[in-house]
Amino acid sequence: MSGTRSVPCVGCGGMFREHDGPTHRYMESSPGCWEAFGKVLAREYGDPAYRRSHRLTVDAYAVQHPGRQSPQAIQSVAVHLIGLSLVLERGVDMLRATSAIRIAASRKNFYRWLEPPSSRGDTTVAEVLRARNAEEHRVAVDAWARAVWLAWSAHHDTVRAWASDLLVAD
Repeated sequence: MSGTRSVPCVGCGGMFREHDGPTHRYMESSPGCWEAFGKVLAREYGDPAYRRSHRLTVDAYAVQHPGRQSPQAIQSVAVHLIGLSLVLERGVDMLRATSAIRIAASRKNFYRWLEPPSSRGDTTVAEVLRARNAEEHRVAVDAWARAVWLAWSAHHDTVRAWASDLLVAD
């Protein structure tokens, strides 16, 4: 049943259309937030002008919706925080960051649960969805990713240590 009422997402806290619908298996979100993320992904996959933001989009969404402590959630939060660290702090390009994340993801049972912050950033996928063109989209994704990374600041040193040996030489 679809409605026009907005409800807060259990993951990011953003306001989204209330309705019954699918969500991710372990990244906890409201159906409306998951739907918004799907629309943003469709935009990025469907138009090369939007695609250059994809790495940050996926990383920001994943760590803003960490779910509950489980092997999948631990791995997901770790590798996506590593992605944010590499791109936002070290200026690593998106392709190289994706390669590093693949290496990070292959390290099973290497990471530990990081207690999620009570606030996961003041920007959500909703702001990205409102972008009217590729440049607005890029700016919105960058602001979103920076807000999410800042929200996890209590764990920055741990994430930096995890990321320290992931970049392979060119």
